[in-house]
Order: sequence, then structure tokens, then C-alpha cells
Amino acid sequence: MEELVIRDADVVDGSGADSYRADVVVDGGRIVSIVKEAAAAGCQRPEARRELDAEGLVLSPGFIDMHAHSDLALLRDPDHSAKAAQGVTLEVVGQDGLSYAPVDDRTLGEVRRAIAGWNGSGDDIDFDWRSVGEYLDRLDGGIAVNAAYLIPQGTVRALAVGWDDREATGAELEHMRRLVAEGLEQGAVGMSSGLTYTPGMYAKDAELTELCRVVASYGGYYCPHHRSYGAGALKAYEEMVELTREAGCPLHLAHATMNFGVNKGKAPELLTLLDEALAGGADITLDTYPYTPGCTTLVALLPSWASEGGPERIMERLADEDTAERIRHHVEEIGSDGCHGVPMEWDTIEISGTCDPALFEYVGRTVLGSARLRGESPWTVARHLLLADRLAPTILQHVGHEENVRAIMRHRVHTGGSDGILQGAKPHPRAYGTFPHYLGHYVRELGVLPLEECVAHLTSRPAARLRLPDRGLVREGYRADLVLFDPATVAAGSTYEDPRVLPTGIPYVLVDGRFVMEDGRRTDVLAGRSVRRTAR
Repeated sequence: MEELVIRDADVVDGSGADSYRADVVVDGGRIVSIVKEAAAAGCQRPEARRELDAEGLVLSPGFIDMHAHSDLALLRDPDHSAKAAQGVTLEVVGQDGLSYAPVDDRTLGEVRRAIAGWNGSGDDIDFDWRSVGEYLDRLDGGIAVNAAYLIPQGTVRALAVGWDDREATGAELEHMRRLVAEGLEQGAVGMSSGLTYTPGMYAKDAELTELCRVVASYGGYYCPHHRSYGAGALKAYEEMVELTREAGCPLHLAHATMNFGVNKGKAPELLTLLDEALAGGADITLDTYPYTPGCTTLVALLPSWASEGGPERIMERLADEDTAERIRHHVEEIGSDGCHGVPMEWDTIEISGTCDPALFEYVGRTVLGSARLRGESPWTVARHLLLADRLAPTILQHVGHEENVRAIMRHRVHTGGSDGILQGAKPHPRAYGTFPHYLGHYVRELGVLPLEECVAHLTSRPAARLRLPDRGLVREGYRADLVLFDPATVAAGSTYEDPRVLPTGIPYVLVDGRFVMEDGRRTDVLAGRSVRRTAR
């Protein structure tokens, strides 16, 4: 007898097709049968050792978070309710060009410093890996949800070239090509870049094109955080489309937003650009989060020249009065490339977290707000935080536009990604709320997307981008990565004031046929594993 039958579920199967009522039988981690309208037809109903009454609940494939920053959280926090409680059954990590493999001892320490604001210092982690394959093996020891990995181009450049702003030599480029190939051979699904983050931003298009050729040869995809989401956004999108066309590489645009005042109402221009490329045969997808503020680290807003050489050199420049004044001039008056070419508006920059508890008084306030309280200039406050917290402060950046968010999420190549940074006292609520926020706010309350279409955005579309042949749909033979939610009550619990509240209306989540959420509570099941690139 099979393990589980989910009885009388309203199945939204991930294809975008209309829902249907069915009994769904799970055994051995897979969906073994689907009996539609069993009760109404009067046929013999399937039986199993356990029966779950799903009356009033939607059964869908598990949600795939196409842009996650859980690289260390998956190892640090076995509970990982931040994602499991949302119905996420697979996360794609290694984002924005910076993560923890491939590395050597030198670059591991540098990367840990550089992205402490994303993932914490890592002092509580045993970094017993150096290669991509070893990191994936570590995940296979058991994690809350599944995870796929993108080779981080910035980390690769740090390993082969260093943190200097210069072109790679021929030998260094070949080294990077080998590192990317090795990572793909070991199971990575593609390559990411952070082209407003050092050292990845120092790569010219020709260098990126060569690496993308390697990615394409293995059937992977390129996921860039491109060079501007502000003053040069459309040009930056065009650059990525042309670069990947030249390389013959599929393109997935990370957190594809149009932010800052210069881009208000300009989402249609981006979508026209993408439609024209798609009509010409380009293979393009994108992800977004359903919120207007962005989230990053405070140090990321500095000009690229100030970050050359790595974290220690940044600290030295900030400590030097003359150099710090030059940085201020670029940030506040010119518009640094780290802030997407837009002069800084300190009232949009809210401190969301610091590593040093002595600095917690700044959390939840804008830099301008803290400056007024202290009788200091905003730059004085920002500089102090960077030096005192050793570049670790995280921020919310209130620069988005609701009309752009809605327009982009409707697009036919759109997928969902939280871009959720789990660090800090007051992280962005998207880390705990992205997927129920899509379903509750944008589907039920606003009607921006029909339920069936929205579920397809969160399941089958990302599975197709990841080239996963047995995930993303409720189909016989597919993996039993499933979520049961109440369409009448599903909602994000997280808010800007209280960002770690879990969602409501998602009582059951299964990973590999095992309950990781049951009756709305996290179980002790660690059914997640690495999901590796399949052979082309």
C-alpha cells in the first residue's frame, strides 16, 4: 500500500491550466497516481497508509525561489522556516556573483568578509569544502528544502585574478573558464554575476562572453545582476541580452526591476526590449520579488574604485579623510556606479541590520533620520557604520515603483524570486513573505494575476529554466515536492516592522514526499538535497 493519499484537493498543477479536483497518491518521494473527480465519479478511491483531507485547499507543486541568499542559512539553520513555511521546496543560491565555492583559503576569507551582510560572518560554519561539488555534497547531508547552485563569477574572478580593476590576462581567462567548467561538471546549474559588486564588476563584456560560452556548452544559464538598475537600467538590460546572444547562452535576469525616480513608469520599455529579443529567438527569463524596496549592503553603494582590492582596502580608504571625502563626493553628488549612477538620497536608505550589537540603535531608521537625531551629516553616519561594523551593515533601499512591479510580474517569462537576505535585526519582509504575498496580495486581493497563472510563474516556469524534467508540475511520476494552501487565507505575515513573522494559510509542505510543514508547523524532517545540473 502507498504511503499517502491527499484526498479531495483542488489541484492547480503548475501548467497554467484550470484547476481540477482530485485524489493524489504519493509514494517513494514521487506522485504515483492522480485520480480526478474520484468522489463525483463514484469510482473506487485510492487508499494509502495515511490519508490527508485537503477539502478547501489548493494542491500545487512546491514553489521554486529563483533568487535566494540561503547559502549558509541552509547549513546553519536546519529549521529554515523562513522558506519552508512559504511553500518553497527549492532555492537557487550562489547569486549575484559572490558565494563560497569555488575558493581557496585566501578567497574564502575575502568572500566571507565581502558578503557578511548577506550571510553572516560564517564563524559558526565549518567550511570543509572548497569546490562546487564539495559544497553540494555538504548540502546532501540533509537540509530543510532543496537547493541548486550558480557558479559565482565574482568569486571565480577573485580566485583567478584577485580584486583589482583590470583586464584578465589570457592565462587568467583560461583559468576562469576551467573553474566555470569544473563547477558545471560538478552540478552547478549556471553562472551568476554581480556587476555592481566587486570584483565581478571589473569584468568587461568580452570576458563575460567567454565565460558564458562555457556555461552554454554545458546547458546552463547566465543569471546576471547587471550593471545598473537606475540611471543606466535599459542600457544594462540591452547589454546582457546582446552579450548572451553573442555567447549563445540562455539568460535569466536577476531581480528584474526598474528602480529610482528616473525609471518611474518605464517597465513597458523593458518589456518591449525583452519581447523583441524573444521574438528574435532569444532564450530569456527573469525573476522579481513582489515589493517595491530593494535590499543590499551599505558598502555596495560605494563607487567601484573605492572597493578595488577587496574589503581591507575599502576600510583603509574609508579611514583616510581625504579619500573618504572623495568617496562622499561620488556618492552624494555624482552618483556612484555602486548606486546605479543615481546621486544618493539618504532618506531612502534604511539600515536593516548590523553585526555589532552596539550599533543596533541605527536599525530601522534611515541614514538621514539617524543623522538628524545625532546632529551629523548623513555621510558621517554612513561612514561610521561602515567602519564600526566592518562593512557588514545591510540596508533596505526604498526606490521602487508599484506600477513597474505589477507590469513586470505579468510578463510571460516572469518567475518568482525572493532575493531574501536572512541576516540583520530587521531584514526585508520578502525573505519570509514573497510567495504567500504573490498569492494573497497580488492574486486574491488585487487580481493582478489569476491563481493558475501565478502558480505557473512560481513552479513550472522556473523548473523549465533549471531544466528539471520531473519537478514543477503535479504529474504522475514527478517528484512529490508539493504545497497545500488555502486560497482564501494565504498571506504573508512578515511586515517591515515585524519581518520574521511566518505566513498564514499554508498548512502543509512536502519535500520528496515527506512533510516539512504539517498543520502549519515545521517538522524535524530534513528532506532537502542538492539539485544538480542534468546532462544536456
